[in-house]
Amino acid sequence: MSNERPRHEWDLRVPTAKQLKAWMAPTMIAFGEASSGPEVDDWAKLVEPKRWLSAFESPRSKEPVGAAAALSRRLTVPGGEIAAAAITAVGVRPDHTRRGALSALMRRQLDDVRAADEPVAILWASEGAIYQRFGYGLATFDGGFEAARARTAFTRDPEPEGRVRFVTEKESRRLFPPVYDAMRAVTPGAIDRPEEWWTTGVLADPEYSRQGMSEKYRVVYEVDGAAEGYAMYRVKQDWDQFGPKGVLQVTDTVAVTSRALRAVWRYIFDIDLVKTVKAYHLAAPNPLQQVLAEPRALGFVVNDGLWARIVDLPGALRARRYATTDSLVLDVSDGFCPWNEGRWRISTSGQSGNAAATVEPTTDAADLALDTTDLAAAYLGGSRVLDLSLAGRIRELTPGAVVRAHALFTYGREPWCNSMF
Repeated sequence: MSNERPRHEWDLRVPTAKQLKAWMAPTMIAFGEASSGPEVDDWAKLVEPKRWLSAFESPRSKEPVGAAAALSRRLTVPGGEIAAAAITAVGVRPDHTRRGALSALMRRQLDDVRAADEPVAILWASEGAIYQRFGYGLATFDGGFEAARARTAFTRDPEPEGRVRFVTEKESRRLFPPVYDAMRAVTPGAIDRPEEWWTTGVLADPEYSRQGMSEKYRVVYEVDGAAEGYAMYRVKQDWDQFGPKGVLQVTDTVAVTSRALRAVWRYIFDIDLVKTVKAYHLAAPNPLQQVLAEPRALGFVVNDGLWARIVDLPGALRARRYATTDSLVLDVSDGFCPWNEGRWRISTSGQSGNAAATVEPTTDAADLALDTTDLAAAYLGGSRVLDLSLAGRIRELTPGAVVRAHALFTYGREPWCNSMF
């Protein structure tokens, strides 16, 4: 006998600004976190009340049992950018799971995203299996490492051309955003960071975020007074009978030139009294794997990163640029957003590497058959069409179509998102 509880119609409501913090409770409980305090206060400053949805058992209920929110963002795509809904704060209280509340929230949310003319939705998944059933595909990969500092020698270590220096939180507000924006402009998967996101989220150093580590240190790399890279990190100092064994945790780092990347990481790896350096949410593959004399010492691990959902298929495909000029018919299945279903012809023209697309419905025979999750996975160029085909996720109907689609969707720069939301 199934333990799944019967499903019913959920009452979905949008909170007022005054109700917002109280209505965050189901999400906080779902993640096992406190539903009040300074962390919740700060989070309430970052979300958009009009894009928050809460689920109630009935119109008479006063206490929400589930929630989902969206942030209005700009997403860099190959050769351009697009309006995107950054999905966050999704959770259902444990005593109300498996009754359809999450499906109801996802259904309403995607309808709202479509109405807002946002062709794509993106999220970080607590568990990927949850969101694939709503059409989200694995769009970028996320790297990280925990390395012994003693094994971080570089293959080439040229004389530094600039300098790394400490900056205050106030100074970092002026110096860091332009560096990040320069990276975002050319990196598919990256999203914009509004000013409030920088001040309250990225750069702030509240006590609750330290988790037993030091205050947040901020450094910038400059050449002739111009910033080319930055890093933020914390240290947890420790000792034993053999000496110092501190742990350094990098919280955010961006470099827009090769010399900045080498200089920032050389600085980090040279900090005394540290035995282990940890860093997460890095581009994968990562240039550090080529910088280190012994790449294996990095212990680089790759996991899923950003998940994407195609909400407006023709709008999303037209917004990006393509590596080749070609014409392919895709037979797309989409059980959750049926307006995307059917056969679509994507035809690209113009300069190879920067070809523009026209996308139109067609009754012509299809070259490839795929689910919307797999189209979303390939959208930013992170999940390769060849790999999706080998995994049995794309069906080739015309000989050679997989190779052609692989070439079409491939982009020169690997997608990466280092902004958690």
